[in-house]
Amino acid sequence: MKKLSVVVPTFNEKGNVENLVRQIDEALTGIEHEIVFIDDSTDETPKVLEKVSKENPRVRYEHRTDEKGLATAVIRGFRISDGDFLACMDADLQHPPAILRPMYAALLSGADFCIPSRLIPGGSDGGLNLWRKFVSGTARWIGKIALPCLRKVSDPTSGLFMFKSECIKNADLQPVGWKIMVEVLAMSEYRRIIEIPYAFQDRTSGESKLSGKVTMEYLEQVFKLMSRATKRSGIEVVRWSPAFMENMVDKYIGKA
Repeated sequence: MKKLSVVVPTFNEKGNVENLVRQIDEALTGIEHEIVFIDDSTDETPKVLEKVSKENPRVRYEHRTDEKGLATAVIRGFRISDGDFLACMDADLQHPPAILRPMYAALLSGADFCIPSRLIPGGSDGGLNLWRKFVSGTARWIGKIALPCLRKVSDPTSGLFMFKSECIKNADLQPVGWKIMVEVLAMSEYRRIIEIPYAFQDRTSGESKLSGKVTMEYLEQVFKLMSRATKRSGIEVVRWSPAFMENMVDKYIGKA
């Protein structure tokens, strides 16, 4: 079995941290793993992280005061992690931790990347309102038009993904803003992606970080990647159905 490092960027998520850790540990029963929080919070989240890290040896965190931003936090988390597989997920529980188990199975089956998708059969956007659907859909199609590496991926602007750590060994990651998976897909080395369905969840605590600044940073990121992105061809994208996903989890890992 391979060790998995789950990297979680946090900004004022004190109400979600303990529940998130509990659900990740439950999802990864029987799998060697660590949970790495990179925290930019201005509230009491660092105190909660300190408490949880003392209680749970799988948890460690770094609180930053000299740098801010989700994408740079995730890259920092990747750099200090020691897992064979690396995962990124949000702290607000809109990414269900249970999905980590089939993601891990996908990599064991031979994928370089596993990307859960809200937009394939069996997936759901959780009932986003029309404005959020419009913003998300527009960002997705801007990315697909500008960056060929995103065109086969159904949900490329999500922040939920897992990959083999070797994929970014030589990657020149210079993230801007929030859409970290766009940067990683554009700059790393891989051949096979597996997409699996998942249902986006309602936020349980805290507030959404979506803003006009986030949108502008995304446009800046895509523009820069148009000239920087690694040129590649022959990428295979395979989509698992819910039933096939369950079978593959049983085959490679077993039930939690």
